[in-house]
Amino acid sequence: MFNNRRGREARPAIPPATSGQANNGKRGMFSVLGADVVVKGNINATNDVHIDGRVEGDVVCGTLTQGADSQIFGSVTAETARIAGSIEGAARVKQLTIERTARITGDVEYESITIENGGHVDGRLKRMSHVDLSGPRAVPSIAPAAATAA
Repeated sequence: MFNNRRGREARPAIPPATSGQANNGKRGMFSVLGADVVVKGNINATNDVHIDGRVEGDVVCGTLTQGADSQIFGSVTAETARIAGSIEGAARVKQLTIERTARITGDVEYESITIENGGHVDGRLKRMSHVDLSGPRAVPSIAPAAATAA
């Protein structure tokens, strides 16, 4: 009665994982950092990242979801971000949502932004027609003034 294995061979207990080539590795892929996790270093991910813990470094990802009790001490660069915790550093996000529990200390660059009532930003907000997420912006070098011959 309970050891009846009839029909079990026909269907696997766990569905097979889909190939990353079929969907270019973008759908259904995410990483979660739990509330008890502390990362000392940068996080680079092409897909979604959910952070409930503490990160001491820069975060670069496709989509960032930050829990209300989480902390990021570094810059954030993402296509889409939903911030509920604290960030101490710059943020460069195309579509940004700052929830009511969020606290950002640093400059924010965005294409589209939503700030819930109670959300806090201590820094400059700069709307960009196109946010370049490829990396830090180049700082133009200042050439020394040419000396005049006497």
